Amino acid sequence: MNPIIHYLLIQNQYLLKIISYLLNFICKYIPLKQWIHDDSHSPKYQKFKVDEPPLILNREVWYYKDFIKYIKWRYDYDIKPIKRRSACDIPDDLICPYCNAPKDFLYKNNGSHNQILCKVCSRLSQSDAHAFADKVILRCPHCSHSLVHKKDRKHFVIHKCINPKCPYYMHNLKKVDKKHLSEPYGKNKYKLHYIYREFTVDFFKMDISSLPKNASSLQFSRHSSYIMSLCLTMHVNLGLSLRKTAQALKDLYNISISHQQVANYARTAALVIKPFVDGYDYAPSPTITADETYIKVRGVKGYVWFIMDAVKRSILGYQVSDNRGVGPCILAMRMAFRNFKDKLPDGFKFIADGFSAYPLAAQQFFIKYGEKFKFDITQVIGLTNDDEVSKEFRPYKQIVERLNRTFKASYRVSCGYDNFEGANYNVALWVAYYNFLRPHSINNYRVLNKVDILDTADTMPDKWLLLIYLGQKTILNLQNQTA
Repeated sequence: MNPIIHYLLIQNQYLLKIISYLLNFICKYIPLKQWIHDDSHSPKYQKFKVDEPPLILNREVWYYKDFIKYIKWRYDYDIKPIKRRSACDIPDDLICPYCNAPKDFLYKNNGSHNQILCKVCSRLSQSDAHAFADKVILRCPHCSHSLVHKKDRKHFVIHKCINPKCPYYMHNLKKVDKKHLSEPYGKNKYKLHYIYREFTVDFFKMDISSLPKNASSLQFSRHSSYIMSLCLTMHVNLGLSLRKTAQALKDLYNISISHQQVANYARTAALVIKPFVDGYDYAPSPTITADETYIKVRGVKGYVWFIMDAVKRSILGYQVSDNRGVGPCILAMRMAFRNFKDKLPDGFKFIADGFSAYPLAAQQFFIKYGEKFKFDITQVIGLTNDDEVSKEFRPYKQIVERLNRTFKASYRVSCGYDNFEGANYNVALWVAYYNFLRPHSINNYRVLNKVDILDTADTMPDKWLLLIYLGQKTILNLQNQTA
């Protein structure tokens, strides 16, 4: 062999050996790819995570008479009713959940406790109504252990895997601080076991596009429709309170009107315009961002949920609620996803903060609609860019934060709402103004959604009247479809 080639081969092997040492060093001490959220892998943040759906097994129900006939044919043995030597306190209407055997074939298996043994199928069960009514078995996806019903909440039931040898539990237990393990109930500071929330309320059957009800008439006796549009311009566009709106009309136009009449006009306009705003085809981009902000209703904290198009900046979904649970989040998502028709577009991104309601709502969409509405929540956690995800998606989160500040600028003048009905119609009017009437610097000081009929009006009061007209046409179409 040529000595030069031999020397090059030796050098090549030496370089490969050096590269392998460097790769081992990098893999051990320098992470090649940063975690999505370094702090989210801490066990302290485990309680904010949403576990994957459980394994669902449908319990097979036998019919005891067919089972008795099969035992007779197969083994030539007759299963006869129990001959009791003493009184039995088993309820007369109790049946076996596995074979529907009546009381005559049921034993009290453990005396005074509520465990029942069936003579027909030899299966154990509980005598409480909940266990007998349940025909579905929920199992842990990590260890296949049956989940235990733990707690009842307002809208869901909490099921928990209590298997001490579950690999999910063992993995989380290794990350717990050792000093907390030595403390009494130290493990209770962490979420270690698998938990599943079974919702008792179907938020996907709630009507989010109902027709307006209890609206006052638009036949004006004392004031004209133009006065109504002036009230909307001052109250919504300029952000004046009800009393300041009434005072402005008196000072500028010598129109005497009460603040309550201004509130009646605003409520009626909101109920008429809302179907047009909610049903408009916004043709959104595949990047959506969401956030929630608080409001005050008679001094009590309420919440407003906003879901907006991160590219076109239109508000796609909104919801006013008295709680920060997952229910209002699902309703706001349903309103936003109506623009996507049958399935989510390719490359769909949903950007939100670290609140656990968003991943839980996304899980419910996957359970309800399957792969067509399967998506992940990109969570921007904290106020500083401590990880790569925050650096990349922080601008999208700031878009919806600026939306909240813009809404708060019009909300603060009212010092809160008197009731949630007032909050609902106020937010609906503001969304209509934001999407169709407000000029935006991002769009060269033009409106976000151009409607040809609105361009024919020169003044803002006339545009409000045309919005009311479009809302009336939308309501008429919905009524015809319902009929």
